[in-house]
Amino acid sequence: MGTTETSLLFGAALIAGALNSIAGGGSFLSFPLLLFLGIPSVQANASNTVALWPGTLASTGAYRKSLSRDLLRRMLPMVVSTVAGSLIGAWLLLHTRQRTFDKLVPWLLLSGTLLFCARGKVSGWASGSQQGRDPSGKTLALLTSVQGLLGIYIGYFGAGVGIVMMPLLVLMGIDDIHSMSGIRTLLVTSGNAVAVTLFIAAHAVLWPIVLVMTLGAILGGYAGAHAAQKLQPKTVGYLVIAIGFAMSAVFFSRTYLCH
Repeated sequence: MGTTETSLLFGAALIAGALNSIAGGGSFLSFPLLLFLGIPSVQANASNTVALWPGTLASTGAYRKSLSRDLLRRMLPMVVSTVAGSLIGAWLLLHTRQRTFDKLVPWLLLSGTLLFCARGKVSGWASGSQQGRDPSGKTLALLTSVQGLLGIYIGYFGAGVGIVMMPLLVLMGIDDIHSMSGIRTLLVTSGNAVAVTLFIAAHAVLWPIVLVMTLGAILGGYAGAHAAQKLQPKTVGYLVIAIGFAMSAVFFSRTYLCH
């Protein structure tokens, strides 16, 4: 890996880490770069997940004051279903043929971008909800099952999934936006922890790349946390959406028009 590639990886991870700490969506930049550098798509996805995971872990710690023991106990079924689903998703990724995943990449980028576009409406609805009631047994079973499906997506690709969890958390009886954000981050981090473990065990991770990107993502996340106090998350969100749609268009072109 040359100096140019190292600099590009570090820079992309730096920006991705900052974006994740402010508005999310950093993978829309870091994952495509790995593909542009010629990394096979499955290994690129696995390496990107491992590289950015420490940043999400640190974000979970930032919400610790909003995560009471009682709340964590109530969310345990959701955590378990997320972990189980992510295990399935990561296994599916590792057993997806390279050529098949190459064709899925533009669709995954587009779906993640569309999910991210719904971020403002979902957050507004969630913050305005005042349900605060515990779900019935049937509702809990349904929500846990849906969360398991989201877990599969986390393990397989994951971009933009966090925002989809917000309505589920409202239906789980959480009426504090900070607690919702904390639980959402915890669920994503837990799911990715399983995926990271499986990717490492399967030797699907390119460590020289991961180490460079992890350092960049940590520094970017730290800088982003400070920048978040000065920047409008909505403005950064527009940038993420623009990147997501641009990358989707590029990979649709590369996959379906250039062959």
